[in-house]
Amino acid sequence: MSGTEEMSSVKNTTAANGVPPSSIVRASIVQASTVYNNTPATLEKAEKLIAEAASNGSKLVVFPEAFIGGYPRGFRFGIAVGVHNDDGRDEFRKYHASAIHVPGPEVEKLAELAKKNNVYLVMGAIEKDGYTLYCTALFFSSQGRFLGKHRKLMPTSLERCIWGYGDGSTIPVYDTPHGKLGAAICWENRMPLYRTALYAKGIEIYCAPTADFSLEWQSSMVHIALEGGCFVLSACQFCQRKDFPEHPDYLFTDHPNYDNHGDDAMVSQGGSVIISPLGKVLAGPNFESEGLITADLDLGDIARAKLYFDVVGHYSKPEVFNLTVNEQPKKPVTFVSKLEKVEDEPDK
Repeated sequence: MSGTEEMSSVKNTTAANGVPPSSIVRASIVQASTVYNNTPATLEKAEKLIAEAASNGSKLVVFPEAFIGGYPRGFRFGIAVGVHNDDGRDEFRKYHASAIHVPGPEVEKLAELAKKNNVYLVMGAIEKDGYTLYCTALFFSSQGRFLGKHRKLMPTSLERCIWGYGDGSTIPVYDTPHGKLGAAICWENRMPLYRTALYAKGIEIYCAPTADFSLEWQSSMVHIALEGGCFVLSACQFCQRKDFPEHPDYLFTDHPNYDNHGDDAMVSQGGSVIISPLGKVLAGPNFESEGLITADLDLGDIARAKLYFDVVGHYSKPEVFNLTVNEQPKKPVTFVSKLEKVEDEPDK
């Protein structure tokens, strides 16, 4: 797409019955493709999309998994059991170059965009820490403050060959004027203990940036909204073959709509969706195009949902079930500085 004016928009902007306006917050999901191997261009695209969402009155904007840096769908990096090759190494070098430091200049730019547009922002990014990459969700306040990050705890399948593992030190839930905000990335959403940790932190707006465009994913999102009594905002990229660089080793052909469609062949079908704590689909899913998925969230629905089921409250059984979450950072190397011996002072 050459500009946001061509992008579709899926909306539900009807306020709930008789609820004071202060309890309503408009939120938008961005469903769009990364500009692969070009992080400055990806940031420019993000800037236009954030501005479009803000112009529609949104106070929260959520981007897909790995939007900055790119979700490397179909990339093989020359990897197979017992196989390593220079072409794969060169491909990883390009991918590493597209990743960003956190904090860093790109994070500062995103904070500036959040402030300029007066929105809370959740951005999927590929973070580099030295030469290890992490799939990360970044959080920004509408005042332009970088709040922090969540690193994906468990990469899926071949992702484990290119991304590092997160730990318990980056599983935040932020208390914002629009509700308590947190995230689980892609198949982390299938991890019941991780979900329980987020519920215990009081999550109300549950962001689920993903690369999963399956119909089964939609079922998971409805379940999580009902289980957690929270709003679920799931953001997925919509990508076609033309959005990716040319490379003979990419494996896109498992997508059912890929064959014989040339540059317009589908690589990621999207499916971004917003679901209420009562399990109602408020906007989306969109499987057709890039665009914004927007809905008005009635925060009163959280209390309505918790009346019957509060998974870490009145419906829990703490005398039977107990979860311990280790939030200490796990570092491979720890340096303990030597203490210099203090010489005795001479007698006076």
